[in-house]
Amino acid sequence: MKLQQLRYIVEVANHNLNVSATAESLYTSQPGISKQVRMLEDELGVQVFERSGKHLTQITPAGRDIIRISSEILGKVESIKAVASQHTHPDQGSLNISTTHTQARYALPGVIKGFIQRYPKVSLHMHQGTPVQISESVAKGSSDFAIATEAMHLYQDLIMLPCYHWNRCILVPKDHPLASISKPGIADIAGFPLVTYVFGFTGRSELDVAFNRAGYEPNVVFTATDADVIKTYVRLGIGIGVLASMAVDPVEDSDLVAIDAGHLFDPSTTKIGFRKGTFLRSYMYDFMERFAPHLTRERVDRAIALKAPDEIEKLFEDVELPMR
Repeated sequence: MKLQQLRYIVEVANHNLNVSATAESLYTSQPGISKQVRMLEDELGVQVFERSGKHLTQITPAGRDIIRISSEILGKVESIKAVASQHTHPDQGSLNISTTHTQARYALPGVIKGFIQRYPKVSLHMHQGTPVQISESVAKGSSDFAIATEAMHLYQDLIMLPCYHWNRCILVPKDHPLASISKPGIADIAGFPLVTYVFGFTGRSELDVAFNRAGYEPNVVFTATDADVIKTYVRLGIGIGVLASMAVDPVEDSDLVAIDAGHLFDPSTTKIGFRKGTFLRSYMYDFMERFAPHLTRERVDRAIALKAPDEIEKLFEDVELPMR
């Protein structure tokens, strides 16, 4: 049994059983992968994948367990490399972050600027995506950190730490009827078409909850994953915008009116997470603390030692998270 064989079966699973795509991502040949997978199956005496001719059709029950354990082994191998690098080159390495456009555009720039100045030899990579893409990227080891708000059930296998609360605003052109109302109710905005986030993305669910609670159905006419796109369509008069307050720039968006909507919607909590068993480099701890000052190394280590998500929540009960 070789580590290379374990990597192959994990990557084949990650690429939806597409051996050709797997070979391309690993810069190797398709026959080479197929041969090594067969050799591993012969050695183990069980099939990892079911086949129809030359094509893989599904993962066998035994294969699911083997792939899960293989993924854990490969993660430990990466941790061993990280331990060695921490001792030989503590200020060198890489950091991959998966998050949404709103976090990347409005919450992270200052953090990343300071981080790069402190760690010029650390290669930092940002990946933007949906909650599903973000969780999969970290679960597969493509990213070190997930920074997310919505769909926390997707991150059950990660250690998720609360960073800050945030809420929404209503964005309208200056000549809009709502522009003169400082504290509109759901009834006031229910009569207008809405431009907001895609469902299950960047706190969108809180909008639907608030409308349902008030007995109204939101008239969502346009959705996007990008706050800047939402603002563009508000300017076009497609509808009124409902988006994260942090995504409104008082200078760049001075042609629009942002109305605080904290009284309408429950706040959302942004969290940062990583895989269980991950060896955190010193600069990873530093990044977390820069992003959320209460995430000190001591507190992060205490969270890692806990077993269940509800235990982690209790750990932060006495921490007053900032509102952005």
